[in-house]
Amino acid sequence: MGIKAMLPSYELGFYALILTCAVVYSGNGIFEASRDNVNRKAFRQGIKPGWHYFGRKMDAADFEWAMWFTSFRNIIIFALSGHILFAKICSMVAPQHRSVVYMLYGMLAVLGTMGRAYLMIVLSHCIVLYSVALAKQRWLCFAAGLCSLASFRLEPFSTWQNGFVTRTFDLQDVLFYGGSGFTIVRCMSFALENSERKEGVYSIVDLLKYNFYLPFFFFGPIMTFDRFYSQVSTSELRRKDNEMWNIRVQAFLHLGAIVAVDVFFHFFYILTLPVDVKFVSRLSDWALAGLAYSNLVYDWVKAAVMFGVINTIARLDHLDPPQPPKCITMLYVFAETHFDRGINDWLCKYVYDHLGENHDNVVKELRATICTFAVTTLWLGPCEIVYIWSVCNCFGLNFELWVQKFFQMEPFGSMEANMSEPMSRRIRGIFGAANFWAIVLYNVLALNSLNFTLLVAKRILLTGFPLSTLSIWFITYCGVQLIKERERLLAIEEEKRDKEKAA
Repeated sequence: MGIKAMLPSYELGFYALILTCAVVYSGNGIFEASRDNVNRKAFRQGIKPGWHYFGRKMDAADFEWAMWFTSFRNIIIFALSGHILFAKICSMVAPQHRSVVYMLYGMLAVLGTMGRAYLMIVLSHCIVLYSVALAKQRWLCFAAGLCSLASFRLEPFSTWQNGFVTRTFDLQDVLFYGGSGFTIVRCMSFALENSERKEGVYSIVDLLKYNFYLPFFFFGPIMTFDRFYSQVSTSELRRKDNEMWNIRVQAFLHLGAIVAVDVFFHFFYILTLPVDVKFVSRLSDWALAGLAYSNLVYDWVKAAVMFGVINTIARLDHLDPPQPPKCITMLYVFAETHFDRGINDWLCKYVYDHLGENHDNVVKELRATICTFAVTTLWLGPCEIVYIWSVCNCFGLNFELWVQKFFQMEPFGSMEANMSEPMSRRIRGIFGAANFWAIVLYNVLALNSLNFTLLVAKRILLTGFPLSTLSIWFITYCGVQLIKERERLLAIEEEKRDKEKAA
């Protein structure tokens, strides 16, 4: 059935009302648990003094968020402000050489932040992978790239390379493994694009320009080499209508999101509460489900803010970077689930789509997903929790196709063809709601702990059955139908735009 199947407005209004009430009720349970247990001994490590005029402590359990916007904030602002300044001057004076300025400033920033040894390590990997790229053999580029990535993710090679970096500060490990990991992925993109080039080869300078673009260097997002090269090589720099206005709006929205998250953490300790599994086991099923879901939403917000700030700077440099990840609230299929659109695009282009082709063959899809999650496991760093996460998400992605193929068989295919489009949408929404919670549980596994995930799954599916199970399923179904309605409206708007362009 088509995406444009429409439901009555009163039905959608009822779904919105039910969902709003459920979110408020669940949020109230989390708020009360946060308020009444702020001095609990197990929470002292994660809850710190907050803004004094709130009169409350705040959740500071996320190390990355706390470091980005406290002690490391000034360094980030200084480095990125310098990049913006030099990039602006170069774009005005010599736009044809702006990529060289980006490269030189990026290398100096990396040198000043991490030291000469780290810069030499990164450059050595770039030179090795560039040498491999000259052979123009796709399999060899993949093999060399994965070996280089493994040297930063597996012991004892990882510790050995990290030992050369003698500086010690709070974010050293994060910057070391972030910068090195993204470097290898960028080098692999360069090598794979070079192998597809029919005439000649790209130069080592092209690779260094690509890798040392500072806004993308440490934390991404990944922009594939072909896109970066075509955009940064343009010497005629022109803005679209209202582009600067949109950039300013996005910048203020990201600033507002940072403030909103800090305010939120004064009232809802969603990151610290799951640390004490014995405590959260006493929460209601509704509060526990809301706690699991809010952890996933927060991780999306963090990714959206981080990539959004970086993308804003990239747009000032006349680049079109990968979009922020799709809001987790808008997802109910595994195929669209990701927190880093750049890595997702990279994996789809070079692994998933290459092996899975049009993704309608069960065997090819299984092969494509296994290879994709094998690379993803190496990218994240092999460990028990990552193995479990990869297996679960790989299964979920394949299971979607199996269910789709099953219901295309008779008599199910003819049954759906004979029913109305709204009824088909409702039935698909029921399965989408179950899939939604599979996505939540599989990904909370990586964000929190295995014990917390097992507790949530047990409470929702076993001890909470049938009341909590069916009620949460129905509420999720309401949310899925609202998502589908948004998709329907977006599809209609896109169709109108296409007609206007054709006219």
